[in-house]
Amino acid sequence: MASEYAVIGGVSTEKAIPPWLSIVGIGENGLAGLGEDARYAIENAEFVFGGKRHLMLATDAIKGEARPWPVPFDVEMADVVALRGRKVCVVASGDPFFYGVGVTLLRHVATEETISHPAPSAFSLAASRLGWALQDVECVSLHGRSIDLIRPHLHSAAKLIVLTSDEKAPALLAALLAETGFGRSDIILLEALGGPREKVRRCNASAFSLDDIDPLNVVAIHVVADEKARILPYTQGLDDALFEHDGQMTKREIRAVTLSSLAPRHGELLWDIGAGSGSIGIEWMLAHPSLRAIDIEQHSERAERAKRNAVAFGVPGLEVVIGAAPKAFDGLPAPDAIFIGGGGSEDGVLDGAIAALKPGGRLVANAVTLEMEAVLLAAQARLGGSLIRLEVARSSPVGSMQGWRPAMPVTQWAWIKP
Repeated sequence: MASEYAVIGGVSTEKAIPPWLSIVGIGENGLAGLGEDARYAIENAEFVFGGKRHLMLATDAIKGEARPWPVPFDVEMADVVALRGRKVCVVASGDPFFYGVGVTLLRHVATEETISHPAPSAFSLAASRLGWALQDVECVSLHGRSIDLIRPHLHSAAKLIVLTSDEKAPALLAALLAETGFGRSDIILLEALGGPREKVRRCNASAFSLDDIDPLNVVAIHVVADEKARILPYTQGLDDALFEHDGQMTKREIRAVTLSSLAPRHGELLWDIGAGSGSIGIEWMLAHPSLRAIDIEQHSERAERAKRNAVAFGVPGLEVVIGAAPKAFDGLPAPDAIFIGGGGSEDGVLDGAIAALKPGGRLVANAVTLEMEAVLLAAQARLGGSLIRLEVARSSPVGSMQGWRPAMPVTQWAWIKP
């Protein structure tokens, strides 16, 4: 029996009705690869939506009206939603719920109103051709996304399966690998998997010369790292030398403690106020793909540097706002966490940050100047929270011997908004 209400995107909607929308995954072998239920769903639909290629693969079973997706693609799925209650079918590649259109559809249609018939995904097909255990492989979709997203996954001996957008992407990936010290990596190009045009070819990343590539392709990579490869460790507190900076950045030891205090959690948004090189926001986003960050930096040169660092670290989605706090806060989405690393002693910055922070959100502020330390001591006296003092010393030559040279001490205030 249908439920009394449906939940879409966490929001209750009107009463659900019996299933009216079928979502069918189809492979390059077309109708021959479909089960009876999936084929029945296509044949009995009044309207069948899909990409032109998918509709062509299913054409012999389509008895209703075939409707190609509009260009540009409508993420609101208005044409589908408008037919609620009619017999509608959507055909899509492979598994529609693995980087597929099924996820988009269910943001607007209740799960109870759909029936799904998935086929093997491109990732599953690629793993089966290679004999790779899928659970041990990093599956990355670059379809319609920046190839820089591959960078955090480049670790020696890692196995990656990468879904691309077109025939140009394999060469671009090979060039990125070669430029970052992974030129000896093995690239396996898998084209038009599951269909009559299927082809599998191999080459070395630094010697990539494959041509006449099918636009429908998947790239598998067995990563081999050179001695100076740019590997991004999984830990917090990455080497300062990995960042482009002008000296105005939170150094690695302090950054590691700061990120620990910020305590990233699934799906959260961070504001990094006075972002400098962007190191805090970048490492926040590297902690998990669901995390987002907004860098707020008043100096345009530093803001541009933060953008370049974000690309180099494989988190091109880092948003950089050029402007002075607190005015730059206007119009920004409310954060789950805030870091203040620069400019916090300016009038209104700390109070503005506290006001913007969500209830239960975390604020962490670091001070190296006496003026900022005074601000944090006053805030702790007024609001509570914890204060710690961080001191780091590094060894350096003293004549023919070694001695300790202390860095400037850092006072850190951490507070959770009631």
